[in-house]
Amino acid sequence: MKWICCQLGAREHFAIPRALFRKGLLECLLTDAWIAPQSLLGKLCGHRSKLKKRFHNELLGARLKTFTWSLVLFETLSRARGLGGWPRIIARDRWFQRKVISFLDSHLSTLNSQPILLSYSYAALEPFRYARARKWKTLLVQIDPGPEEEKIVAEEALRVPELVGEWQPAPAEYWVRWREECKLADCIVVNSEWSRERLVREGVSAEKMSVIPLAYDAPKGGDQKSEVTNQKLHGLYPAHFSQERPLRVLFLGLINLRKGVARLLEAARILRDEPVEFWMVGPVEIANATATEDIKRVKWFGPVSRNQAAEFYRDADVFILPTLSDGFAITQLEAQAHGLPIIASKFCGKVVQDGVNGIILEEPTAKYIAQAVRYCITDLDRLRNLAAESRLADEFTIQSLAHSLHELGGSL
Repeated sequence: MKWICCQLGAREHFAIPRALFRKGLLECLLTDAWIAPQSLLGKLCGHRSKLKKRFHNELLGARLKTFTWSLVLFETLSRARGLGGWPRIIARDRWFQRKVISFLDSHLSTLNSQPILLSYSYAALEPFRYARARKWKTLLVQIDPGPEEEKIVAEEALRVPELVGEWQPAPAEYWVRWREECKLADCIVVNSEWSRERLVREGVSAEKMSVIPLAYDAPKGGDQKSEVTNQKLHGLYPAHFSQERPLRVLFLGLINLRKGVARLLEAARILRDEPVEFWMVGPVEIANATATEDIKRVKWFGPVSRNQAAEFYRDADVFILPTLSDGFAITQLEAQAHGLPIIASKFCGKVVQDGVNGIILEEPTAKYIAQAVRYCITDLDRLRNLAAESRLADEFTIQSLAHSLHELGGSL
């Protein structure tokens, strides 16, 4: 069976359509934007633009339908109308679904007669209705733990109101449409046991769900993992950490409450007089970030390009992910591809083996975060051993993802 992939955004660098294309199973990819680096729009985009990520060489031979200029018009009009927050997110989701239906309707005769239609959560309802009317199989990729995750963030917002910023819970209609997506899906792919457990609590059918982890291709160019690890073992890790050469703890991703950033900043206060430096890399989505300037050794770098992110992974000593909830957190795989040991919470994809290639936090609290960081400061031999064992496992490769999707498609 051939697959039609509907993908709003460039999640995981188009990993699923790439995996299907490698297997010869991709009928077509429908996506909101596709911008080749050498195209006019590609040259016009700033280096920090999210649109820079809307391209992958591996899919150049695939059948693609993109709505790039329509997206540019949508975003321009949205800004002109002052549309933001949830209204803009919902409007964008519905715009994309209309574009998908329009394409499917006008190209029906050129498509496989009984495809699997895959779409990501929150932008799948209308394509699924269209597919079910034609007796196609439908597969929902659920990107997060849904309403349960929102409840977790809401509790954190009540705990630290001074950091909440612009976060707001989704309107009721958002979850009503999502529940209909789940009902119309023949199968639901989640990326972690954490997501599956939370969704079952919300009434999603356990029988429909399959756990397939995210996939990541390590950077090309020689045996980079061995090279980076050797640097850490013999160069980047000093004989001991000091105020002049502190432990470099990297947080990379969205800097928000859901990712446990409030807890991380609290841990930084506990450790303010110790030889440690926290690197905060990514878009800041909390309020009063500058109020943390009294915390010694917290450095803010803002959003970075993919190449710049690789430099932070290379130069850091340990990666930290104290997330309160994540569908998976692909940054764990990126860190491992660069030889970094990881301090992570349990509330995300299971990547870290505690005491082998990283540290699992008993709870993502300031107390346990500080305890784990102190462990790295004081026991360098163990830190070097964790780094030596931090590598990208085969189960997280595009090849493994392709195999899992192939098997799942055969069971539908």
